This record gives sequence, C-alpha cells and structure tokens, in this order.
Amino acid sequence: MGSDNRFLRRVRMELAYFSGAFRLRQRAAGGAGVILRFERVRPARRARFQPLKSREISPEFLHRAIHALKRWNYDIVGIDEACRRAITLPERRRFACLTFDGGTKDLVKHAYPVLAGHGVPFTLYLPTAFPDGVGEAWWLVLEDIIGRESRISLIIEGREQHFAIAKVSDKYELFDFLFQWMRKLPPPDLSYAIHDLGTRYSVDVAQVSRGAFMDWEDLAKLAENPKVTFGSATVNYPALSNLGDADARREMAMGKAVAESAFRREVRHFAFPFGDRESFRRPHVVMAEEVGFASAVSTIPGIVEAQGRISLHALPRIAWDGRVRSLRMMRVLLSGVMFAPMRPTRSAQG
Repeated sequence: MGSDNRFLRRVRMELAYFSGAFRLRQRAAGGAGVILRFERVRPARRARFQPLKSREISPEFLHRAIHALKRWNYDIVGIDEACRRAITLPERRRFACLTFDGGTKDLVKHAYPVLAGHGVPFTLYLPTAFPDGVGEAWWLVLEDIIGRESRISLIIEGREQHFAIAKVSDKYELFDFLFQWMRKLPPPDLSYAIHDLGTRYSVDVAQVSRGAFMDWEDLAKLAENPKVTFGSATVNYPALSNLGDADARREMAMGKAVAESAFRREVRHFAFPFGDRESFRRPHVVMAEEVGFASAVSTIPGIVEAQGRISLHALPRIAWDGRVRSLRMMRVLLSGVMFAPMRPTRSAQG
C-alpha cells in the first residue's frame, strides 16, 4: 500500500508540473515561504535494506537543491527571519528556510561543506542527550538488527513474538511494524524494548547511538559560523504525546537549558520530536511558548503563510523524501499545490 500511495502521489505531482497547475497554485495561495526539513545527508549506499532512506539525501542533491532555490528566486533565510516574515505583510520574493533534525555526524561531514560553500543560513534542531553520549537512537538499532538477522524474537505486550524475515520485503514490513509500535511506547518501556533486542542480538545501543551522532566538539565547529542557528528538540527526543504534561514540559525546558549552557547563547526555537500529528498535541504547542521558545516547528507539511495566519509555535515544514531525486518534484511541493490550505489560528481570526 505504501508503494502504491507513493506512485499515485508521484503521478499527481507530475500532472501538477506539466499542466502548470503548480504555478497557478503558487500565485493564488501566495504564502510567505517554506521551511524545509532534512535529517541525514550522506553519499548514496547500495544496501538492499534501507528502511530510513526516505530521510536521507546525498550531498550532491543538497547542492542541486540550494542552487535551484536560488534560481527559482527564493530568499534562503534563517529561522528568525522566517518567523518575522510569517507575521508581516507578504514580500515580493518567497523565502526558503533550511532546517536539519537530529545532529548526526554526517551533517558536519557531508552537509556542512555544501551549506558553507553556498554561504546559506540553516538551523539545526538538537536533542541534547545525543552529544552527551547518552541518547538512544533506537530506530538505528532496529534497522541494524533487522538488516542482519533472518529471524527476530522479542516481547510485545507481555508475549514473546517471533518473526521470520529472510526476504527483504519481510524486513521492511517488520521494521515498519516495530517502528510504529516502539514510537508509541512510554520512554521507560521503549528503552527496555530496544535494550532487550540489543542484548538478544549483540548490538550495543549506546555504541550505535554515539557512533551516529555529533558530540559537543563537533557542534562547537558549527557554532563558529554565525549563519548556523541552534534549536532544541528536547533532551531525549521522545514523542511528547507519550509523556505526561509535567514530563513533556521538563523535556522542553531541560533541552533548552542544556543547549544554552553548551553554546552560551539563547536557544529560541524548538522542533517537536517526530513532529507529526500523532506525536504532539495542542497543550504542547502552548507549552513551547510558555517555556520561552519564539517558535516551534512540526513535520506537518504546508506553506508558511504571512500576516500571522498560522501559529509560530506550530509551523509546518516540508520534509523531502530522499528516495526522490527530482528537483521538478521539489518545485511542485514548494508551490503548495499538494497541501490543503492551513486554517488560520485563533489569534489570527480574532
């Protein structure tokens, strides 16, 4: 079903491009601009099992995308300027704001040379447990184990479950199932589940996590560039909807405090972990403002409207699917033709 949906979406996007509908939509919808979300930037790999490939782009594609944004007359701006344009009258040129989630090592190794070479600003949303070396990248551990094994056993809801995954298609199906199951677990249960898997299949959760993410020394190199903005993505990167209100507020406040202490600067912007509609609720939007963030971004797709039509604490972002390497399709997405119009916030209506 997933591949069928992707095919139909691609057909719709191709029709929007060749019919010119994306141009009409962009002119009609207006909007101040777009916030783009990326996660990993690294050279393409040949492995047959890559369940997280949609979250990756190559350095070459990043270079082509930035060059295209300039050619399409977008102003590439930082998140502070994006927020300013979201509450003021529309400007002649739309903006594009580049954001990166997580802080994996490939950002400093592969993405940063491209970004610095173009001289463009960008924002990195950081879960602070990972540079401290105590974060648990459970999704990477899950990918590693499923990729290597032909049979998997684990406890789900108190029962031992067994899965045969000799075929690549079975591996993808199991990864999707376990990813969705684990993402909904409370943090203690999630930690137990991934450590149980790691113990069974000789994978060190801490080692995998530390090997994938930047440490504070890596981040200090980025901090030397005034065009880099650091945002917070909590401490441990939990889906806030899995937490009680007090724990969610603590994750937000502590993530901000740790990042500010490390960088010795104010951290004004926040990204909801995972960021889709299931991962946070309306009270978390209010919390983000109360904790002291000037903005909060989601992964709910959409165009950033001008004149305060949407909340600065629930900003949409367009996440690029790394399995698609077409700038033509990116241009269609940026037009907004594929998204339902954003509803105004109460403050904008009032």
